[in-house]
Amino acid sequence: MRAGIRFCIFLSVFVLLAGCADKPVRHLASDASLIVVGTSTKEDVLTFLGDPDEQQIHSGDMEIWEYLEEHASTLQRTPYIGKLFGPQRQSRIVVTFMGNKVSDCTYSSSSSDEYDWADDYSWQEKRP
Repeated sequence: MRAGIRFCIFLSVFVLLAGCADKPVRHLASDASLIVVGTSTKEDVLTFLGDPDEQQIHSGDMEIWEYLEEHASTLQRTPYIGKLFGPQRQSRIVVTFMGNKVSDCTYSSSSSDEYDWADDYSWQEKRP
């Protein structure tokens, strides 16, 4: 009987801890510093950041890779009430390649409601 209770407690703790590791963690801010413009190659970027979330191929040798990451606490992910705990933050790295070398790398971070102010003004309303 006592062994059964211990097993149930152990199993419950294991399941709760396993639920915390649902996906690998990205740290875009620190990973962006590893990329050296003019020196790093596509293989280097794949090693540092992994596969891009979005990829665009432009004319010539220009290619753009975009990496996105959302920062949200468990409470912010809660359906219906998550917005009460503040806006989610988003990080983004845009890596531009010319040929096989990195020609530009930009990092930006913003909150999900950063541009909501643009919808608050009546001057934007179109009048007939």
